[in-house]
Amino acid sequence: MSYLLWMLMGFILVTAVLTMTFGRLGDIYGRVKIYNMGFVIFTLAAIALVFDPFLAGQGALWLIGWRVVQAVGGAMIFANSTAILTDAFPANKRGMAIGINQIAAIAGSFLGLLIGGVLATIDWHLIFLVSVPFGILGTIWSFKSLHEVGQRNPGKVDIPGNVLFAVGLISLLTGITYGIQPYGDSSMGWTNPWVLGAIIGGIALLVIFVFVELHHKDPLFNVRLFAIKAFAFGNVAGLLAAISRGGMQFMLIIWLQGIWLPLHGFSYESTPLWAGIYLLPLTVGFLISGPLSGTLSDKFGARTFAVGGLLLVAATFVALLLIPVNFNYGIFAVLTFLNGVGSGMFAAPNRTAIMNSVPANQRGAASGMTGTFQNAGNSLSIGIFFSLMIVGLAATLPSAMYDGLTAHGITTEIANQVAATPPVGSLFAAFLGYNPIESILGPTGVLNSLSPANAAALTGQTFFPQLISDAFHSGLVIVFTAAAVLSVLGAIASFFAGGKYMNTDTGSVKTAKRAEPSDLAAELSDV
Repeated sequence: MSYLLWMLMGFILVTAVLTMTFGRLGDIYGRVKIYNMGFVIFTLAAIALVFDPFLAGQGALWLIGWRVVQAVGGAMIFANSTAILTDAFPANKRGMAIGINQIAAIAGSFLGLLIGGVLATIDWHLIFLVSVPFGILGTIWSFKSLHEVGQRNPGKVDIPGNVLFAVGLISLLTGITYGIQPYGDSSMGWTNPWVLGAIIGGIALLVIFVFVELHHKDPLFNVRLFAIKAFAFGNVAGLLAAISRGGMQFMLIIWLQGIWLPLHGFSYESTPLWAGIYLLPLTVGFLISGPLSGTLSDKFGARTFAVGGLLLVAATFVALLLIPVNFNYGIFAVLTFLNGVGSGMFAAPNRTAIMNSVPANQRGAASGMTGTFQNAGNSLSIGIFFSLMIVGLAATLPSAMYDGLTAHGITTEIANQVAATPPVGSLFAAFLGYNPIESILGPTGVLNSLSPANAAALTGQTFFPQLISDAFHSGLVIVFTAAAVLSVLGAIASFFAGGKYMNTDTGSVKTAKRAEPSDLAAELSDV
């Protein structure tokens, strides 16, 4: 479980920690230069991932280590891409540009999911190999086509700020990561002193970071940017949206892979691929609404689209609670499509409003901070929503597991041991495409002593989904209710972020003013 968590969380954590640093370095040394370097590092790490020379734990550590290196390159790319677009496009075209950029990212993620699902059935090394030609192509293309057009903000590297921010955020996110792992007799680790110490210590270091940055001549991040209303509330809304969206995606994947797809005749091994296919409506909704809302926000401002998008997302969370666990796919497809539409309505306008509100020479740091909020939100969502789901499962799953196993010939001693297995183990088995019951009972050897009928029933397609359905829905109520609340709070933050704002200041940080028609015309003529 630890290996899997770090395969998932290592990349997200490192990206969250380094995005702001590389955004600031982009302001100092050139955004395109840092972006191009990121492509090189990302591609080299992808090559190393293909040629894992070890097995078992050492092999897992090799993958985790190179995924961390790959995350360094990813942070360089992620931190500067939005700033490069903001530099390259006039104010009245940025929403369209950022919307199209998000289409490329979402489409690439979906294609990668499908291609990876197909290749995984052949050889898992190919999942990493498929990144290599795209990385090489992206590296060559970025070096040949991208040029520095943005305004730099020279200064020295803020070593104290970098150290405080990195250690504080790593401590916080690592504590949350280990919080969902079992500790002692508990199904989770939130009572682990190391987890509590990491979270409290991380928060304390981030508070100290803010005070240090306020008094540093060349800060890693100019905290005074938060005096700009559109920047402050836009980032709060982005963080809340990232937490709710990340939690939803993981829950939908587990819902499909652990329950719905097996009940409909799909083998556990094939469920990762088919889960991606059946979530296609979510992606399509985002692809349709993202560039359209981004383009319209150039004309009408971000508030209407950002608020409306997150309220639509909240409504779909509530609707998903009302359908049965073994749902009709048509209804599920419509709800996930509308969820994607709502997310797309929010994402591009919100990011554009944030970037329009900051001075030109602060765009790299601003883009990095926005990326940090998004990646931190993704990391937090895993810890928060897995914990909420485990709370729901822990209340009913052990007794259901015990009754189901003993009814099929498992001794009470083995049934008690299996029922005491932390629920997160079953969730992660389903997430990886393994039959949870077979994975848990296999090492005990008890399956060999059962009658063929009982053994087939326990390891069949329907036993685990039927066993977990009621408990899973209990957890789902908690998870999606929390996600809906977070989405509504994000909509409120988007409302307070304001309408159409531009900042034409190229040097100091000041509060962005509302763009009147005459101001906007003069600004666009200057651009």
